[in-house]
Amino acid sequence: MAHVTLVEHPRRVIPRLALRHARRRFGAAVEPVTATAHHSGVLVAMGALETAAERGWHRLDPHLRWLAVQCAAGGIGCSWCTDYGFYEGVQQGVDSRKVRDVARWRSSDAYDDRELVVLEYAHEATATPVRISEELVERLHRHFSDAEIVELAAWVALENFRSRLNAGLGLKSQGFSDRCAVPVPNGG
Repeated sequence: MAHVTLVEHPRRVIPRLALRHARRRFGAAVEPVTATAHHSGVLVAMGALETAAERGWHRLDPHLRWLAVQCAAGGIGCSWCTDYGFYEGVQQGVDSRKVRDVARWRSSDAYDDRELVVLEYAHEATATPVRISEELVERLHRHFSDAEIVELAAWVALENFRSRLNAGLGLKSQGFSDRCAVPVPNGG
């Protein structure tokens, strides 16, 4: 249960616009917007950051971005972000094994070396305190430019913001992942 009242019909302009945008984008009133509708300043800041990221952060391959974001959300334990991320991965055409295995990336054989270094970075950058070793930095530089590493760090940080806000407000899964079918391997 959310820790604040979810505002389905806001009276103020900014929350109304944010909710209208969310309904167009997600097909429903999403709890991160209905919860933050109590504070227009938070909505404006979140909207500006999300818009800047969506329009200007394109150095990192989208599937690698998705892996980093999904790993960070899972590390924090935000069921809303993990649920939506699962749905988003399927919609973006991420390999179904990779979608299923993010939570167990260390033991999965679904990922190549670039993907594994992204997952490890997202995991270590989400830890408290952050634990980025020199050896991990060296492996990042084998696969990515400085601009790509900066963007990777930014995506992980943005997901930490989203996930910690949502989890801190008590928001739970809204069933996005129920809308997609990920094939289960034989015997699974």
